[in-house]
Amino acid sequence: MPVGDSMTIGSAGEHTWRYRIWQHLRATYGGPFAVVGPRETLYDKATDTPTSYEYADPDFPHFHLAGWGEGWLHMAPLIGEAVRAHRADVLLVSLGLIDLGFYTNATQTAENVRSFVAEARAAKPSVRMVFLPVIPNVRAQTDAPFAAEVALFNELQAKAVADLDDPRSPLLLASLPESYDINHDTYDGTHPNASGEHRIAGAFAGAMHQAWGVGGEYDGDGSDTSSTPPDDQTPGGRSRYRSAHSSLRRSAWR
Repeated sequence: MPVGDSMTIGSAGEHTWRYRIWQHLRATYGGPFAVVGPRETLYDKATDTPTSYEYADPDFPHFHLAGWGEGWLHMAPLIGEAVRAHRADVLLVSLGLIDLGFYTNATQTAENVRSFVAEARAAKPSVRMVFLPVIPNVRAQTDAPFAAEVALFNELQAKAVADLDDPRSPLLLASLPESYDINHDTYDGTHPNASGEHRIAGAFAGAMHQAWGVGGEYDGDGSDTSSTPPDDQTPGGRSRYRSAHSSLRRSAWR
């Protein structure tokens, strides 16, 4: 289950890193798996609502728990029910930037990380989680106090992961996406473009492969393979995934 803020939900017309990690796992995992979550949509900037299904390639399982403007503060109270209802085995979590920018300081945000972990485990004691550090955005280049909060939070999140890691419910801290450059990998200094999507997906993929043997190495070339027609597209080009939630959830790994 992908969990995140605006960088995870994405906006109309995008692929999202969720699509990239699904492509990667479909090619490398070697077994059944499903992407699950209580939400499906992208954020529509024209209407300022999370109501768009206009994915650049809609033919993938676009379930998630992510929201534009939502952070740890918002997701900690929601994650237990989401894990319980959708039977998530693994959470891929990218949160924190919006918290630090608008809601909570680094220490408060780190406490919400711990609450999130507790709520997820209460719903499923064996759930696994992978956390992405906060990627400093354009604001951090000119706002020194904000940049310091980002750096402090990343340290506190790493400590929380180390403190709370448990063989029954493993936690991983992914590395910052390799060679991530906000001038090249975002379209506005914060939100990932196609290259950034690949780099974020690669960070999650690398952590899972190295620690758990899940999938393979991400190719890391940032190439956009969206022009390749999906081999499981239904006639007429309509995605089969939006209506296939129940069958996806029966897969062996979620």
